This record gives sequence, C-alpha cells and structure tokens, in this order.
Amino acid sequence: MDKQLLKILACPLCKGKLIFKQEMKELHCQFDQIAYSIQEGIPIMLSDRSRIL
Repeated sequence: MDKQLLKILACPLCKGKLIFKQEMKELHCQFDQIAYSIQEGIPIMLSDRSRIL
C-alpha cells in the first residue's frame, strides 16, 4: 500500500485513521472495529463489503 495514499484515506464511517494490515491485505479502523479489503491494490471502502473485527 502506498504510504501517501494511506495518509489520505479515512474510514468512511467515522473519518478516522486506517491501519494497513499487509498480511491480511486489509485496512483496519480501530475505532469502529471494521476491516476493509484490498483487491488488486484497490481499497474497497464500502461499508456493506467490510467485515467486523
């Protein structure tokens, strides 16, 4: 994940910081306890496609 892109991205629900989990290819929002998948290098930032941590 590009570090510059990670600085710009925010959780669509709470607008909080996301943490990149390389081993799982996901972005995690610790506040909402939600994971967003990354497919082919593209973060899927849709709440209906996220999973609860």
